[in-house]
Amino acid sequence: MILVSKYIVPKGYTGIALFPFVFVKHAYLKLNEVFVNHERIHLKQQAELLILPFFIWYGLEFLVRYGYYRNWHRAYQNISFEREAYQNEHHLEFLKKRPFWNFLKYL
Repeated sequence: MILVSKYIVPKGYTGIALFPFVFVKHAYLKLNEVFVNHERIHLKQQAELLILPFFIWYGLEFLVRYGYYRNWHRAYQNISFEREAYQNEHHLEFLKKRPFWNFLKYL
């Protein structure tokens, strides 16, 4: 389910996936198939890792990447979950064929 909330989405971002919802900053983003697919990939990742471990892994990986790159944006873009989502967001059929724990190949 996609909900519009400018208060839940962090500053500098347009959307966030928090299982089982996708929150977007602006209503028009609900119509953007590529954006929605990106967020649905995150929902699948969260479900695979039983939600809480996803956020722990995501946070720890971000800290490691930030320590390496010393740049917030580069660290964020190089998190394995984000790499998988960005690389496959244009493949709208991706989730139908995605292997289990596919994000591991992006580590």
